[in-house]
Amino acid sequence: MRKTSLLIVALFVTAFLFTLPASQANSPAKTVTYTKDVAPILFKNCAQCHRPDDIAPFSVLSFKDVRPWAKSIKEQVVKREMPPWHADPHYGKFENEARLSQTDIDTIAAWVDSGAKEGNAKDLPRMPNAATDWEIGKPDVVLTMPKEYELPAKGADDYLYFRVPTGFTEDKWIQASEFRPGNRKVVHHAVVFLETPLMYRMALDNAKKNGWDTKDPISVFQSEDGNDPDMYRDGTVSRVKMDAPVNNDPCANKNFGNGGGSMGLLSAYAPGRNADTYPAGMAKRIPAGSNLIFQMHYAKTTGKPEKDRTSMALSFAKEPVTKSVQTMLIVNEMFLIPAGAENHQANACVNFRNDVELVNYMPHMHVRGKAMKYELIHPDGKTETLIDVPRYNFNWQTLYKLQAPLNVAKGSRLKVTGWFDNSAKNKLNPDPTKVVRFGEPTYDEMLVGFVDFARPRPAERVIAKVAPEKLDLLVGDYSLGLGKFKVEREGAMLWLSLPGQPTFPAYPESETRFFVREIEGSVITFVKNEQGEVIELQAEFQGRKLTAKRAGKQATASGNQ
Repeated sequence: MRKTSLLIVALFVTAFLFTLPASQANSPAKTVTYTKDVAPILFKNCAQCHRPDDIAPFSVLSFKDVRPWAKSIKEQVVKREMPPWHADPHYGKFENEARLSQTDIDTIAAWVDSGAKEGNAKDLPRMPNAATDWEIGKPDVVLTMPKEYELPAKGADDYLYFRVPTGFTEDKWIQASEFRPGNRKVVHHAVVFLETPLMYRMALDNAKKNGWDTKDPISVFQSEDGNDPDMYRDGTVSRVKMDAPVNNDPCANKNFGNGGGSMGLLSAYAPGRNADTYPAGMAKRIPAGSNLIFQMHYAKTTGKPEKDRTSMALSFAKEPVTKSVQTMLIVNEMFLIPAGAENHQANACVNFRNDVELVNYMPHMHVRGKAMKYELIHPDGKTETLIDVPRYNFNWQTLYKLQAPLNVAKGSRLKVTGWFDNSAKNKLNPDPTKVVRFGEPTYDEMLVGFVDFARPRPAERVIAKVAPEKLDLLVGDYSLGLGKFKVEREGAMLWLSLPGQPTFPAYPESETRFFVREIEGSVITFVKNEQGEVIELQAEFQGRKLTAKRAGKQATASGNQ
């Protein structure tokens, strides 16, 4: 019986095989070619950098350029070194995840193993967009450095600042922005700050006070005055002093959460970083009359004189904006990395005082940077890993864009932890025998966690038209304890100042109620007595209330322009 059953099965299998088409019964291995199989993968995932005259060592746009690198390409994709994507896939979902599928990896490996053949030119897919095209599409405006900057052949790194007027006569909401270096060989990285009219006035007042250039005053983003006792200037860069206090673990203090600040940051650039794009309904605001401050980090890497003239492209929001996006830097400037340390750890924290939505992350360290992790500590104490980058790469700094904004409750705490390799095992380490502190040049270190977050757009406040003679009645000094508010008029607004503090503009909502545009929720009220004379100034800034009594008699209305 057993033999009969086996015979039936054998006959069935034999009959099945003989009924298969010849192509299936004896199918030859598929020929994998560059033009038909590999080029579509490379064009989609690699051509952003691997194109002529870009930052990658070769172009993937032609078989002639790819063929000499075939074995290296296989090695890099099999190890998942390329395309660069350094985040652990177990944490966070990102819309720009640059990880090849296993099928794509197998295709490239099979192509190389079979001799890396070219194939039929007719199978080549359409070429990717030209390098001159913008990632964000056609921008609404492109703002460029006022003139070309010339770099000498040799020397230390430079941090230089360039003021670029926007020329905006009304507020603009920015849906997308893209930074384009004029010379990628020397632009190490860059940051674009937003200088509002208030910030420009602060720079101008400071220049007048110190006898500096008032035609192009030093911006508030530059640290020329050396007010920080823990920092010093070394040429054009700022560095932490070796004997400054050390704090590798500020997050150990649960009440400490001031390691974050935005300083009006609009965008940033580093090799590998994508353009800034925001979900529908979210955008960054540029107030009318603002300037952009380009902070350029130049590295003289080519050994010959170079030139650069960098640009920033902006696309305006086309749909109603309901949420305002801001960039936060979570920073520790006081860490110290011992000489030879292979896995030194330091952190920084920030506490959220409002409900927010997180939009993207960008870890930033220098060449000793080894790994970085973002963790969210919820109000109930639960800790959630937002992103883990176990293989940080200074030469490829990714902007990790969340697939969907992440809601964060008021009272939460964001902790950024960085690990550094200052040992001889680190091939990029300039000198493993040196103790390392925070500093702007590449041979120092940084611990910065960039975060974009969104909040409900503040209600628009309407600026009232108030006659100059009415504003003149408010001009004068107002006593505030040991100091005085000084109120002056320029044009159709008031300017307020305290001794040693910057002057800021106050816009009228009525004849006696004003606000500062740069300070959300600010209210300045001038109180009158029964005779209609102004006797008091009341101000509220971010929950802090101040009252100042008028000093001296009320000014006489002049109406002068």
